[in-house]
This record gives sequence, C-alpha cells and structure tokens, in this order.
Amino acid sequence: MDWAAAYRPQYRSRYGPMKVSVIITTFRQPVWLQKVLWGYACQKGADFEVVIAEDDQDQRTKEVIEHFNRQMHGPIQNLVHVSHEHRGFRKCMILNRAVLAASGDYLIFTDGDCIPRQNFVATHMHLARKGMFLSGGYFKLGRKTSMAIDRREIQSGLGFDPHWLIAHGEGWSRWLVRLRFADSRWNWVMDRLTTTKATWNGCNSSTFKEYVLQVNGFDHRMQYGGLDREFGQRLENAGIKGIQIRHRAICLHLDHDRSYASAEGLAFNRSIRSQTALRKVVRTPYGIDQLDQEA
Repeated sequence: MDWAAAYRPQYRSRYGPMKVSVIITTFRQPVWLQKVLWGYACQKGADFEVVIAEDDQDQRTKEVIEHFNRQMHGPIQNLVHVSHEHRGFRKCMILNRAVLAASGDYLIFTDGDCIPRQNFVATHMHLARKGMFLSGGYFKLGRKTSMAIDRREIQSGLGFDPHWLIAHGEGWSRWLVRLRFADSRWNWVMDRLTTTKATWNGCNSSTFKEYVLQVNGFDHRMQYGGLDREFGQRLENAGIKGIQIRHRAICLHLDHDRSYASAEGLAFNRSIRSQTALRKVVRTPYGIDQLDQEA
C-alpha cells in the first residue's frame, strides 16, 4: 500500500482557518510519550500546537520534551509543557491548566500512550462541528507490540497495518477490521452504523475551547476511571452533542500498568457521575475557575 498517497489529501475546516491545540496528558511514561510525539511530528494536512499536560514533574519526561523541542519541525507550530508537583491523582487539574495554556480555538484531547495515525489531527479538524464534540477510540496493543513499534513504523504508517500488527504479536480483533477500512469510503458508514454511543473519551475526543470553558473544564474531585465520561455528560447537559468518529480518527494505545487505579476511587467517581446526570449539572464547582484556590 502507498502510505504516502493515503495521507496526501489536505483537510480543511468548514469554518475556515482554525487554530488547533492537541492536549496530551502524561504521567511517568517518557518512552511511550516519545513514540506519541513522533506520531504528531508526521501528521499530514494540518498545522497545530501541542500542549503536554504532565501530572508530575518527572525529569525523564522533561528531557524527552526538551530533546523533541530542539528537533521540532513539520506540522507542530508550538510545543507547550504544563506540569505540577505530583500530589496524588490530579489529572483533571493539570488538564484544566493545559486548557488555559492552549492557544487554539479547537482542542483535541488525547493521552501520552496513544500514537496517532498520520491523518488524526486533520480528521478531527475536518469533522469539527459547532454545537458538537467528536468521539473517537483506540486500538489497544499488547505489551510486546507496544515495545516493538518504533519511529520507523510510526513515520511510515506501517505500525497501523494489520499485517504488521499480527506479525508482531496482535491477535484477531474487530479493530483490525477498522484499520483495514480506515482509508476507504466506508469508514464514515461504519461510524454511522456502530451501536457504540458517542461519549467523551479522553484518549481521542475534541471540541471547541469555548465549550470546555462553558462547563468549567474537568472536575478536580474525579479520580482515575470515568472522569472523561463525567465531563462529557456535562457537555451533553449544556446541549453539546457527540459525533462518532472511531472508524475515522485512529490511534494505537500502548500497554502499561495503572498503579493509580483503586476500587474506592472508582466508586467515588460513580457517585459524582450519577449526580451530574440526575441534576443535569453543566458547570462543575470544582473546575477551571477554582484552579487558584486549589493549587
């Protein structure tokens, strides 16, 4: 397959020139972050800013970012690093700081363990709609494949080839079918036919910055597990509806441990989410406006 030809189209926003910021969260995964940044360095069809939101101040992560910044070229017009001292799980707080630091009118949210396909940013930009947010997903790699994929496979696009993935340890899954049709005209049909609800997924979702500010960003109380869905629920309560793009905006999720997950945190999050849905909450009282009070 001619990978260069596959990503040749220049995507445009229906709203004319639009500045885009990609917000990438990370926590003590410098090797994975390096691979993700390679993915953004070879994006086609769009220029954008990258804002790295680090829930820590890890020297290894800082060195990866500084090294990448010295060699930065191509579509990344600006790279911003936002961090704070690690005092427990404070992903929502650093996300909100990243939102304020972002200069884009349109924000794409993802994680530092998700390698984007070469048309990832352009696809989000092209499909952006007023009054909407875009809901994507990811193809989850095993540990062996996560280790095997490197700069060459990312920049060439080979790492997104189902044959390469199978050859490097991935078993059969429906996601391989999605990758097979990712360049075809059928990907939008598959998005229309899927029964998966368009929810806010922090690994692969986007919307206009004004809507993030409208709901006061992410809720600082939220722990690991469900914080994205709570934020998405408030967007929906505000009248911002989701569009499914899981077959059109593709990223690969690198495998890693999650030492920060806990049963207590998940239960606490469920209680907040239930209240958000029941009371039709739009603005959290623990968000962007409260950053200075909670620092």
